[in-house]
Order: sequence, then C-alpha cells, then structure tokens
Amino acid sequence: MEFYKYQGAGNDFLIADNRDGSCVISPEEISAVCDRRYGIGADGLMLLGSSGTCDFRMEYFNSDGSGGMMCGNGGRCIVAFAADKGITRFDFEAADGLHTAEILSVEGKTRTVRLKMIDVPGIKVYGNPSGTTESQYGLCGYFLDTGTRHFVKMVGGLADYDVFGEGRRIRYRQEFAPVGTNVNFVEPEGSLLKVRTYEKGVEDETYACGTGITASVIAAWHHWGRDGVLPFAVSEDGRVSLGVQALRDRLAVDFIPEGDGFRDVWLTGPAAFVGIVSV
Repeated sequence: MEFYKYQGAGNDFLIADNRDGSCVISPEEISAVCDRRYGIGADGLMLLGSSGTCDFRMEYFNSDGSGGMMCGNGGRCIVAFAADKGITRFDFEAADGLHTAEILSVEGKTRTVRLKMIDVPGIKVYGNPSGTTESQYGLCGYFLDTGTRHFVKMVGGLADYDVFGEGRRIRYRQEFAPVGTNVNFVEPEGSLLKVRTYEKGVEDETYACGTGITASVIAAWHHWGRDGVLPFAVSEDGRVSLGVQALRDRLAVDFIPEGDGFRDVWLTGPAAFVGIVSV
C-alpha cells in the first residue's frame, strides 16, 4: 500500500488514494502504521475516496484508528494531495458534512489552502471563564463543535501548563462521554493568543490542530473580542500563528458571528508534501 505523507502546520498525515475502493485498512493497522517508533509515524491517516455528488470524499482516522470526525489541518492536506493527483476542483464530503476549498498559492512543495469549515451553531459556557469560578462540574471554559468537539480553557502560565494531565482529565469527563472532546488551552500575550491542544485519538498534545485553533479563535472572540476584532494566536514554539491575515507559513481563521452561532468559517494555512512510503 502506498501512502503520501503531508503536514499542515506541523500536524502530519498519511494519505492514500482510494478512489477505486481497493484500500481496506483496519483500526489496528492504522494504529500500527501511525506509530512513531514502530511504524511510519503520523497524527492521523486519510483516504481520498470517490463521491457521487462531490469531487471527492475525505475519510479521516486518528492515529489510534478511531474515525468519524473532521480534521482542519488534514482537510487542507487532502486538498493538496488531490491537487497532486490532478483534481482541480475541491468540493468534498467529510464526516461532518460538505466542504469547499481553494488553493491560494504554491511555493515548492507547499500549498496555501483556504478551507471552508462547517457553521458553528453555538457555544456552551461552563462556569465563569472571565473569572475563576468553575461550574458545578468542575469546568471553566467553552465547548463547541467545529467539525470535531472542542473544549477551550483560558489559562495562565501556558508554557509550563500541564496540557497532557489536564487535557486528559477533561477529555474523559462524563459530560463529554461517550465521544469525548479535544481540549485547548489558551493564554493571551499582548496582541497574541497562545494555544496548546490535547487531541483525543492521538491522546497527547499535538503541534497544531486546525479545528482546535478554529474553536480557540471563536472562543477568544466570545471571551475578549466582541468588538469584532479577531485576536491573533501562536503555537507554543512560536512557529505557527493564526489571525485574519493569511500568510504562507501561517494559519488564518475568519468567521461571521450570527446570533449565538458562527457562519462562513474559513481556515487558511499551509499544506506541504513530505514524501512517499510503501507498506
């Protein structure tokens, strides 16, 4: 089986062309091939499939073999892969619904892809995120679905924060069962917004998370920026940032607030080809 490896803002994926339907891979095999010590190594695996109504279908799996959700960085990467396979239009199906995308620029092996995410119907507030009061459930933050479920918590001292321990605690809380939730930790720094994410399915912190960054920016707008000015955000290592401006090496999130929800949500950022492997 031939896999193409891509990365989007440090989130890496293995992708196979399955338009002929010949690729059959079990959760156990996905987990093995994504293992970073004994396999090829990746945050997730995707299959590019045929669609009866769209240009293609995106089937996404976490590195533990679980599926059934959207991945923002993966969505951009599968669009770049589709382009490499000669596909020129990018209306596609995913687990959370229909998406469209466009390639804004190409520089070497990196494409800048603008991806339309699903509308976000609303945001649920736990406790008093503007203060220190937690809800009766021991939570303080925002919960929303940007194609994958996310909890966003505003914190201090993010650089030394226990993202793994606290992320795992919240991920498995009863109110998010049985599906669970990804968990984002956010801290402002001047005009910047720092974000670190614990991803379910990977069960660890990842370098970047497209749906998580989208959720964090929307939650931050709800928390701080109701004047309509979106905050910027940057990853812990300082190499990946996002805002309303789209640059080659950055992620950008834009949306339109509407009532308690958000529409026209777009995620823009890099998708880079890494290499080809056969297993």
